[in-house]
Amino acid sequence: MNQRIGSLVVASSVAFTLNYRLNPSAVRYNDSGSTTQWPSTRPNISKRGPKESSQKEDNDAKAPAESQDDEIPLFEDEDSAAWASFSLNVAIARKSISSVQWTTLGDKITDRFIPQWAYDLPDYVAKLQREMNMARGSLAEEIWQEAQDENIHPEIALNARVRVGKDLCSDEMAFVRRRKRYTRCALAKYLEIPEADVDPRDVPTIAVCGSGGGLRALVAGAASYLSAQEAGLFDCATYTAGVSGSCWLQTLYNSSLGGRRHDKVIEHLKKRIGIHIAYPPSFLDLCTRAPTNKFLLAGSVERLRGDPQADFGLVDVYGLLLSSRLMIPRDELSVDDRDLKLSNQRFYLSSGANPLPIYAAVRHEIPLEDEKVKGETMDAARAKAKQEAWFQWFEFTPYELFCEEFEAGIPSWSIGRHFQMGRSVNRDNRPPLPELRLPLLMGIWGSAFCATLAHYYKEVRPVIKGLAGFGGIDALLEEKNDDLIKLHPIDPGTIPNFARGLENRLPSTCPKSIFNDEYLELMDAGMSNNLPLYPLLRRDRNVDIVVCFDASADIRQENWLSVAEGYAKQRGVRGWPVGAGWPRAEDETKTELDAADAATAQQAAGKIAETREEQRGRSQNNVKDHIAKHETQESDLGYCNVWVGTTMDRKSDEKPSQSSRVELDADWKLLAPEAGITVVYFPFLRNPKVEDVDPDTSPFLSTWNFIYSPQEIDKVVALARANFEAGRDQTKRTVRAVYERKKAKRLEAEEKEKIQRWKRHLREHGDHFQ
Repeated sequence: MNQRIGSLVVASSVAFTLNYRLNPSAVRYNDSGSTTQWPSTRPNISKRGPKESSQKEDNDAKAPAESQDDEIPLFEDEDSAAWASFSLNVAIARKSISSVQWTTLGDKITDRFIPQWAYDLPDYVAKLQREMNMARGSLAEEIWQEAQDENIHPEIALNARVRVGKDLCSDEMAFVRRRKRYTRCALAKYLEIPEADVDPRDVPTIAVCGSGGGLRALVAGAASYLSAQEAGLFDCATYTAGVSGSCWLQTLYNSSLGGRRHDKVIEHLKKRIGIHIAYPPSFLDLCTRAPTNKFLLAGSVERLRGDPQADFGLVDVYGLLLSSRLMIPRDELSVDDRDLKLSNQRFYLSSGANPLPIYAAVRHEIPLEDEKVKGETMDAARAKAKQEAWFQWFEFTPYELFCEEFEAGIPSWSIGRHFQMGRSVNRDNRPPLPELRLPLLMGIWGSAFCATLAHYYKEVRPVIKGLAGFGGIDALLEEKNDDLIKLHPIDPGTIPNFARGLENRLPSTCPKSIFNDEYLELMDAGMSNNLPLYPLLRRDRNVDIVVCFDASADIRQENWLSVAEGYAKQRGVRGWPVGAGWPRAEDETKTELDAADAATAQQAAGKIAETREEQRGRSQNNVKDHIAKHETQESDLGYCNVWVGTTMDRKSDEKPSQSSRVELDADWKLLAPEAGITVVYFPFLRNPKVEDVDPDTSPFLSTWNFIYSPQEIDKVVALARANFEAGRDQTKRTVRAVYERKKAKRLEAEEKEKIQRWKRHLREHGDHFQ
C-alpha cells in the first residue's frame, strides 16, 4: 500500500482546493446553511500564508536541516509488517507535503487556488505521525495496550468457532421469540383491533429494507422509516435490512447518535453532512485531538498492529472518512465507544423491543482461467471462468457474520480474527484482536467505487455517447465486456477468511479459493442487487411481507426487484412474486428463470448475471422503446405497489405466470390460501406535492454527492414522507389481509386437527352413544 496515506492527503487536498476556489458555497454548511470557518480548536502550530512568502524564502537558507529522527518513523523491530508499512507511509506523506514549495508558484496563483488550510497540512500530518508512532505515551501505544485488556474488550477472552449449518444461529432464534411479543402488541395497535384477539401465530413476519444510493439513500431512507414508524408499521417489523447507504442508516439508528429514533437520526444528519467527508481540515482536526482521534483511529491501529498481513487500503480510508462525518456527534466530547462495535447493538435487541438489523456485503468470486482441471483445454478453462464469475452474499448482524453459500458463519464479536479449520488462531501467542470496528465495516458496506470496469463504463457511457468515434469504442468495449466485469480497478476491503481449511465441512459447491485465501475481499452489495432481498429470503426467517424503500439511481432500468427471481428459484424459495418490479416482457422473466436452472449455484449465478447484463444493454440502447413496449402491458408504477406470490409449483416447461400488481380494490388476492410472499414497494419518485425535487434531475441527489445542506435534507425528507403518505392506507390494508389469511389458515388447520383427533378417538375407544 505504498504511499496511500500520502496519496489520501494530497489527493483530497488538491480536489478540495479546486472545488473550494471554483465553488466555495458547495464545500460545507453550518446549521444556517452559510459557509463556516476553520474549526475553532486547532493544534498548536505555526501559521504561514502566501503574504509571508518572501520572508519564508529568506529564512529557508538559515533554517537548520531536519534531523533524521524527524524523517524516519518510530516503530519497534518486532512491529508487524503492516504497522511498519503504515508508519513509514505517514512519514512519507509528511515529507512529501512539506516539500511542496508554494512560494515558487507566485502569490497570485497561490492566492487564487491554494486555500489557507493547505499551508497547515504539514503540521497536522506531523502531529498525526507523532501520535501514531507507537512511542511511549503516544496515542497508538495507548490504543494497543487497551486492545489487550479483557476489561475493555471482553471478547478477546472468548474462544471463537465457525458455526456450520443452514439454520439461523441460536441468538437470532431467541431474538425472534422475544420480538414476537412486541410485534403482536404493535400489530394490534396498527390494525386497531383488540390485543387479546391477536394470536401470536397469526402475526406476519415483516421485514423493512432500504436500498443503496449513498447519502441519498441514507436521508430518504431515514424519512421513509420515520413515516413508517409514526404510522405504526415499523414497530411491526421483525427485521430491517440495508445495502450501502441504508447500512449507514441502520448503524446510526442502533447507536447513541440515533437512539432508536429516526427523527433523531435526521437531526443528526443536518448537523454533520454539510461538510464533505473528505474535507482535509475537518478530517485532520478530528484525527489530531481528543477524544475523536482515539475514537476514529482505534480500529485501524488495532488491525495494523495486530495483523501482520493486513492492508490499509482505500476502503479503510473511506470508512474513516465516513465515520468522521456520520459517527461523530455535534458535541464531539460526547463520543461513545460502544458505538464502534456491531456486536454491541445486541443490547438494543435483548428485550425484543427493536427489529434485528441485517447489513449486506458481497464477494466477487472470479475463477482463474489458468486453474484448469486435468485434461481440460485452455479454451474450456476460459469458458468455465467466464460462466462461473458470480457474487456471494455475506450478511452481518449483531449476532453473526454468515454466508448462505458457505452455510457457515462466525460470531460478530470475532470479526477480524484469523481462523483455521473452524477455530480462531492467535498469532505470536498474543490475545485475539478485539472485534473489527464499525468504521471499517461502514467502508466495506458502502464501497460502490470498488465496482468493476464494466460498471464504471456504464456510468460514463451516456456522457461520452455523443463524442466522435464513440461507435467504434463502444463496440470494442462491448466485445470485451466479459473481461471488464471481472476487473476491479480499486481493491475491495478485506477481513480474515473464516472458511480456511474447511474443505471437508462446507458444501461441495463452494469455490476452492475460499479454503486457501487468507482474506475475504468484500464490497458494496449493490454490485449484485441494490435491494437486500436475499438475506430476507432465507428459509428459516419465514418472512411474509417485505416492505422496500428504493432510493436507487435509475430504478426503472435496473429493476432490482426482478433480479431476485432467479435467486429465489435457484435457492428453492417458494412464494416469491414472479414479475414483481417495473413492467417488462414475459420473455425476459422466463429467460432469467430458465437461467436459474443449473447444476450448481455458481453456474446459475453466472447465467443470471450474464442474462441481466444482456437485458440491461438492450434497455440502455433503447430506453424509450423499452418503456413504450411495456406501457401496453401494465401501467407505470406508482408511489406504493403491491405484489403477492404463489406457493403453487410451476412445471419446468410451463410459461411463468407473472404476478400482477394488487390494485386498491383487489385485496382478495392476498387472502388466497396459496398466496406467498407479499412485496410492498415504495420507489423514490418525483411527487407534485413537493416542488423542486426530482430524484432523476436534481444534482444534489446524485449518488456521488457527499454534501447536503439542512435545506436539501428537508426537501428529501418531505419527498420521502409524501410518497409514503400516498401508499399509507394501501400498506395497512395489505398487512391486514396477510394477517387475516394467516389467521384463517390457522383456524382451518386447527379444525382439521380437531376432526382428526375425534376420528382417532373413535378408532381407539369407539362411539359410546351406540
